[in-house]
Amino acid sequence: MDKRDLKPSCVFEQFARVCEIPRPSKREEKMIEYLRNWGLSHNLETKVDSVGNVLIKKPATPGYEDRQTVILQSHMDMVCDKLVDKEFDFDNDSIQTHIEGEWLTADGTTLGADDGIGVAIELAILDSDDIKHGPLECVFTRDEETQLTGASGMEAGFMNGDMLINLDSEDEGQIFVSCAGGRTTIATFDFKAEKAPAGYFFIKGWIKGLKGGHSGDDIEKKRANAIKILGRFLYKEMQNHDIRLAAFNSGKMHNAIPRDGSFVIAVPNDAKESIRADWNIFAHDVQEEYHVTDTDMEFGMESTDAADVMPQEVSGKFIRAIQAVDNGVFAICQDKALNGMVETSSNIASIITDNGSIKIVASQRSNVMSNLENQCNTIKALFELAGAKVEQTDGYPAWKMNPDSKLTDIAVDSYKKLFGKEPIVRGIHAGLECGLFSERYPNLDMVSFGPTLRGVHTPDERLHIPTVEMVWNHLLDILDNIPTK
Repeated sequence: MDKRDLKPSCVFEQFARVCEIPRPSKREEKMIEYLRNWGLSHNLETKVDSVGNVLIKKPATPGYEDRQTVILQSHMDMVCDKLVDKEFDFDNDSIQTHIEGEWLTADGTTLGADDGIGVAIELAILDSDDIKHGPLECVFTRDEETQLTGASGMEAGFMNGDMLINLDSEDEGQIFVSCAGGRTTIATFDFKAEKAPAGYFFIKGWIKGLKGGHSGDDIEKKRANAIKILGRFLYKEMQNHDIRLAAFNSGKMHNAIPRDGSFVIAVPNDAKESIRADWNIFAHDVQEEYHVTDTDMEFGMESTDAADVMPQEVSGKFIRAIQAVDNGVFAICQDKALNGMVETSSNIASIITDNGSIKIVASQRSNVMSNLENQCNTIKALFELAGAKVEQTDGYPAWKMNPDSKLTDIAVDSYKKLFGKEPIVRGIHAGLECGLFSERYPNLDMVSFGPTLRGVHTPDERLHIPTVEMVWNHLLDILDNIPTK
């Protein structure tokens, strides 16, 4: 398949242009300017609010002026991750795409189809002159991938529609009507670095090649977490040896399962061979443990240059905390309508050692806000007991299912008519901006759907090409069947 043959061509042409524009979370200025200029150049009413969200309005096609106004919404930013040995500057370089069978993917980086394909679908509709629809508001939010600050900071009255279709879901054939809320916990151990005792040897251990994934969508798949694996080994070894930690680094994004990481430790000279032997046994056992989910994991250990280390007390408390911290799924939804999906989870996402501090970031999610608070408190208490300074973000709310949603009925009926089968109507454990919109616009009728994506938030991210046309046809049919005001 050649890129020129991708269908619908109008969507993939827009996506190719989106891929040319750097748009890391919190640094979307080039994308904001592109969208603003795009709207104005097409003579469409365009506005940008104080936080950088962009709205482009398109009038109804003739005969559809009395229909309810529909908001199409996607986020403009992308998760920026790459293979360890890939040279790439996300602030300046364009994403390089290529086709593998029925999948579109990138060259060693995240593809950015989350949610660049949603942006492209909106632009294709705005650019069209042969699609039947009522009044449209196309909204492009910024900074969804870190703390949803675009949606949370959106100015009052920025949107004025009656129904909202969020184009930020990743499984074609599934219509999402609920999502989890979430918060982030940040724990910091401060320390005064010191010299290692005389007669100590420095070792670097590392792991890479894990599957990783989205900490909402993929948390139930029981994939390996690089931080937890490295922490397990250090905890085991500190039972028998005096380990002095010099550095621990793993993970990049608060909403991704870490795929690689490393530590540097100082150990007594007479312990180094024992630790190397233990590492080899440990690596074999962990590879066997995750032989289904993480088939490409690699372990390595080597001698390294001497460095300053953490005080023994700080090092020990940190290692114990990483061993003990909750990670994974902790509750399943009891609501039958949500079909046994994950309700509450936590993911330890990143650790960075830098200038006399070691910072841990963990994200908690739940579709039940009281359980989200409890899970956040559990993580906070653990790190407080270990002596860390702990802060937590305000987070974002869950989106509760509306059993009387007319938009859901329209979307389901349209799907059955087009494809001859029932779509799956469900909730999602990931966070969607719909949760924040439901607080600001309590009467807004919402659904979320999109083409199939896999490996999101990792360099394995890929877009299933045939599902883009299916979503496109589904969306156009829904727009054609929106009721009158």
